Amino acid sequence: MKKKIAVLGLGNPLMADEGIGCRVIERLLSQADTYPDIDFIDSGTGGMSILHLITDRYKVILIDCAYMGTKPGTIKRFTPDDVQSIKKLAHQSMHEVDILKVLDLAKQLGQYPDEVIIFGIEPEAIEQRQNLSKTISQKLDHYISVISAELDVPAEK
Repeated sequence: MKKKIAVLGLGNPLMADEGIGCRVIERLLSQADTYPDIDFIDSGTGGMSILHLITDRYKVILIDCAYMGTKPGTIKRFTPDDVQSIKKLAHQSMHEVDILKVLDLAKQLGQYPDEVIIFGIEPEAIEQRQNLSKTISQKLDHYISVISAELDVPAEK
């Protein structure tokens, strides 16, 4: 049975910092007992299947690599209304999708969560390798702390 709150890590862990969402979820899963009412999901490059992961949720938190014009390693909290996507798709995968378009579709289908939060993390390196950049790796504890603070905010439903 789905829990009312879900945290989804997005990205491709085979492309360095592009996989930060997945790496954060790995860390949060090790603390999952602390948050029994929250599903932690590595949605990777889940594409349109993300729509099914967010359906019937009260709150969804998305974690992804994001070009924001800031210093590499910067984490920012957004709502979908705060963001204008100009994502350039590489067209290397059938699963590749713009998450804002998935959220818009969820609205159209009446499956949009009551609350959606996005944490964007500015990448340093997007290239074919499994390891995060040194800058991003060194900030993993900080990212967990920032996201955990959001998890500690009581849900209204």
